[in-house]
Amino acid sequence: MGAGVSGRSVHALDRDSDWSNIRVTVAGLGVAGYSCADALMQLGAIVTVIDDHDTDRQAERAEVLRMLGVQVFLGGGVPLPAETDVLVVSPGLKPHASLINGAIAEGVPVWGELELAWRLRARTGAAEWLCVTGTNGKTTSTLMLESMLRASGARTVAAGNIGNPLVDVVMHDELDAIAIEVGAPQLPFVHSMSPLAAVCLNFADDHLDHFGDRDQYFLAKSRIFHNCRIAAVFDVDEPATRRMVEQADVIEGCRAIGITKGVPSVGMLGVVEDLIVDRAFIAERAESAQELAALSDIRPLVEHNVSNALGAAALARAYGVEAQAVRDGLRSFEPAAHRIAEVGEFAGIRYVDDSKATNAHAAATSLRSYESVVWIGGGLAKGQRFDELVSEVANRLRAAVLVGSDAGEIADAMRRHAPDVPVIIVERTDTGAMSEAVAAARERALPGDVVLLAPGCASWDMFDDYSHRGRAFVEAVLESAAR
Repeated sequence: MGAGVSGRSVHALDRDSDWSNIRVTVAGLGVAGYSCADALMQLGAIVTVIDDHDTDRQAERAEVLRMLGVQVFLGGGVPLPAETDVLVVSPGLKPHASLINGAIAEGVPVWGELELAWRLRARTGAAEWLCVTGTNGKTTSTLMLESMLRASGARTVAAGNIGNPLVDVVMHDELDAIAIEVGAPQLPFVHSMSPLAAVCLNFADDHLDHFGDRDQYFLAKSRIFHNCRIAAVFDVDEPATRRMVEQADVIEGCRAIGITKGVPSVGMLGVVEDLIVDRAFIAERAESAQELAALSDIRPLVEHNVSNALGAAALARAYGVEAQAVRDGLRSFEPAAHRIAEVGEFAGIRYVDDSKATNAHAAATSLRSYESVVWIGGGLAKGQRFDELVSEVANRLRAAVLVGSDAGEIADAMRRHAPDVPVIIVERTDTGAMSEAVAAARERALPGDVVLLAPGCASWDMFDDYSHRGRAFVEAVLESAAR
């Protein structure tokens, strides 16, 4: 550690501390890393930034930081700078990277973006944190929560994995509550964070290439409930999320709150006929239920969005949002792009963009929403297998059109579990592959079918991100329809 800085003083650091002698190394110069470095500079810390990559975007950020007095080293193989007091790691860095292992071996504290953001909250009057995670659905649920909070009159914003860097938000905090989307890569190095309430919507294989195996991914996801104060929310139909809550180290008095798409028991939120109801956050829990909203208030009304709405409602109710604001928030909610988004109907065929379905679990959930589908899938598999997905939805598939570097992985699963379903592999490997995929799907679809982009894979083999892939799909559909 830096000269004259004790381990004890580092572990006590917060927004009001004297940072002038604290040497902080920030690993990663993406959006989160840049935000962390900027905030630490504002506090007076001695900041060094390192990143294995040296792209144009990182070079631009590096130039700005250097003008502010930050040392920046781009390119692979940069070791942990000597006398580092704290290592702040961006979500893109694998938790067992040699840089992190080396820091831990030397006794250097390792913080993630969430840990730094929590420490930089104001000591008094800081916004409450309401955290949303899950393998799938977390962006939708977070935006639903933000909408409910806003409908209640609370000053709020959605932040974290969703776009607004959380460190930036807390450094300029004039809010009552923050709806925080949390991805698993943000969670391994959380220590002191203590949210008011948190939910894990679901758990399925994803990020296995990042964490190494399913167990490590599960442990990371479980940390969403660490130090939770009021409500730890889980899906009663998802055994993994129940296990997370059962094993969680929460603050005394924190309640386990279940959500279910069925009729809820006491202490749960769920569905009765066509209504979302609350049997957890009401005065007479054993005897009654509070109506929160109608299922018809959920847009789009597909099965997994009901779970997303229930998760958001549970966190909103934990914060104290009244029933009417839950309903009004759902009604005013605007779905994020590329999530079960209707592109249009042409010649009796519907086209739906779910490019955000970046893993097998999400793709299966999306495919289950429709009766007869021409599926466009494929991309970068991230170590996943597709046998369970294909066997589950085979009876819904008119055909499958596969693209990307791991299209063969899905094709193999199709041969094993859906041998009678036609499979078309698009060999093209640039972004123009999407036009070919849409053309092939259109040829095989019949009136009443849905052509569904639900890749089940990451997009980075051909596209900048899932948004780029979704836009390419929409453009290809509209161009095809215009012919």
